[in-house]
Amino acid sequence: MSSKTRTPLREAPEPLEANDVATVTVGTIVWAVLFVVQLPFYGWYDDHGHTWLIWTCLAGAGLGLVGLKYVTARRDAIRRAAAARGPEESSAG
Repeated sequence: MSSKTRTPLREAPEPLEANDVATVTVGTIVWAVLFVVQLPFYGWYDDHGHTWLIWTCLAGAGLGLVGLKYVTARRDAIRRAAAARGPEESSAG
């Protein structure tokens, strides 16, 4: 019996909804703070060949801003869809 013919033992659970906007915001702030905190030590990082650490933090903050735009648009779309279904259906789920 191959793994392709196996049936699942139980149904997959419904996905959990989290506050994605808050999660991405906090992560973006952490990356930005790490970037700013490391800037005074740029000379040391440069002497030891570790400047990539600083630029990684900047990239994390920049990508976090992109992610923040994405999760905000997603949240708003979910809210619009729930409002279009009506209050009785959106409160049940």
